Amino acid sequence: MNGAQRSIAPDLFDPDGNDGPVLHGGYSPTSGLHHFPRFARCPYTGADDVEPAELPTTGTLFLWTAVTAPPPGYAGPVPFGFGVVELPNGLRVITRITEPDPTALQAGASMRLVADVVAVDDDGTEVVAWAFAPESSAP
Repeated sequence: MNGAQRSIAPDLFDPDGNDGPVLHGGYSPTSGLHHFPRFARCPYTGADDVEPAELPTTGTLFLWTAVTAPPPGYAGPVPFGFGVVELPNGLRVITRITEPDPTALQAGASMRLVADVVAVDDDGTEVVAWAFAPESSAP
């Protein structure tokens, strides 16, 4: 590894936001709702007034499981957690969960957005994706 990192999807996720990792979502003033990922139109009403929005970095665990076999094209570590985290604005984000043992989690647990290494490029650059970690273990 060379100490460098890059986002797996820069339009969706910035691991180096001012206060830590940030998810880039959208907000429609017409609907008053956030969404992720950001679309050109509000996915709830079709309104075309979507604005870029940084989403909350904390939430509560809504549901989860463990992925024990790598999806096609995935070269990262397995098992890994996968689930849904509900943000304070009511948006539910489908996400990696840093805890791979589903028995170690519980509904309603406080979670925090983190940058999680999912691969390493040939030049040693770490590829990071968004994930949520239990608040008690988040850095």
